[in-house]
Amino acid sequence: MLVHAVYFWLKDGLTLEQTARFRGGLESLRGCESVREMFVGVPAATDRPVIDRSYTFALVVMFDDLAGHDAYQVHPIHKAFVETFSPLWTKVQIYDSN
Repeated sequence: MLVHAVYFWLKDGLTLEQTARFRGGLESLRGCESVREMFVGVPAATDRPVIDRSYTFALVVMFDDLAGHDAYQVHPIHKAFVETFSPLWTKVQIYDSN
């Protein structure tokens, strides 16, 4: 299994509609065939010094293997998400693990 954890910091001043569209774009990534499980969320209400709650959205995607991840990266749905929504973020941080 390969876990692909992606954290997005959206630009200040986005409308509620833009933010909702962004979340919908994240949810659309479920349509990539190699995605086994997926979670979309926002920072939890946990409060400890070691917790970074500065991001806007978290995306956690699980693949069977590296080949599944690689197929996802070039999938038309993923490419359309990046093209459509990259103007809305200021930062993306990715952690891949297996």
